[in-house]
Amino acid sequence: MSPQHRDASGWVESLQALFSTLVVALFIITFAVQAFQIPSASMEDTLLVGDYLFVDKLHFGGSHDSRGLVPFRPVQRGDIVVFYHPANPVLHLVKRVVGVPKDRIRLVNKQVWINGVPQREEYVHYLNGPPEVFRDNFPRLDFLSPNINPRWYMDMPNHTDRGELVVPAGQYFVMGDNRDNSEDSRYWGFVPAENIIGRPLLVYWSVRDSEGERTSLGDKIAHSFYVLTHFYRLTRWDRVFRVVR
Repeated sequence: MSPQHRDASGWVESLQALFSTLVVALFIITFAVQAFQIPSASMEDTLLVGDYLFVDKLHFGGSHDSRGLVPFRPVQRGDIVVFYHPANPVLHLVKRVVGVPKDRIRLVNKQVWINGVPQREEYVHYLNGPPEVFRDNFPRLDFLSPNINPRWYMDMPNHTDRGELVVPAGQYFVMGDNRDNSEDSRYWGFVPAENIIGRPLLVYWSVRDSEGERTSLGDKIAHSFYVLTHFYRLTRWDRVFRVVR
């Protein structure tokens, strides 16, 4: 084989290998794993602001295109899930499933009761702040929280029976582990099953981030440069590769 043919053959093989790698990567991103960043403190201390996660998209059946291709289990009470915000689908949120279809839920002085049984939630974090009637004794139809979605406030009586919220079929009731600092199903309603993307698998990187919210492009670039130049000091090494439970 002439040198020209060998060069051409090597170039074709390299191109094929690159294409195969891209196909595999695209499949993983589309169906199996997605990166996600924790943007708020609503899941402390389970997940912290600055945690970067891999999300397992196949655990609950993956995307609609992949259903039936791999085994999966239904969403269960206690699962942490990443999902599209029901009231604003462009946003991704992460919360813990508190209620599944047919569950009857109420909160009494922050204590969650499901189907008449008080729940042990060792992962829940509370703040030392004043009590709030709507947040701590949910559902309360006689109190209006300033943070509640108006559509949900109008719809909530349709799902309330004898002081308990009844979770409808195909829907889930979710709350943050940082129970006093979480806008969750109490404020905007149920999460449809089709909105659930997957479950957090592990923290692949965690960075101390106390700079507050950055909205401008310049602020984001400056912050990224600061993190890169102080990578070792800012990384929470004890959280890297931590499995999410």
